[in-house]
Amino acid sequence: MIGKLIDLPKIADPRGNLTVAEGGGLVPFNIKRAYWVYDVPEGESRGGHAHKKLKQFVIALSGSFDVTLDDGTKKQTYHLNHPYQGLLIDTGIWRTLDDFSSGAVCLVLASEHFEEDDYIYDYDEFLKYVRCLK
Repeated sequence: MIGKLIDLPKIADPRGNLTVAEGGGLVPFNIKRAYWVYDVPEGESRGGHAHKKLKQFVIALSGSFDVTLDDGTKKQTYHLNHPYQGLLIDTGIWRTLDDFSSGAVCLVLASEHFEEDDYIYDYDEFLKYVRCLK
């Protein structure tokens, strides 16, 4: 498996359920940045890049979407649709997010602050990068 699905605690309550994600515990890194993606137009994709040192934990807070991970050799697609489950994405993995349902909200917890130099946007450059890691 390229990514890792992690179930978060779902605290059932008749008034509404509660789920928590804590860095250094359930999320296996310290969280330095959080952002969310929403109002993605039908047919649009997000992602389309890899990171050299940043790790991410991706959660479908509302609705659903697919995350395709690519390590340069194999690809795996995850369908995220539970707010109590997240996908851990390690460094050196190409990711694309597709097929957003209407009203979908994607929360991303990141291990690092934004740094433009950490991104690899060109797929051929990504393949060269991962070959150097092996």
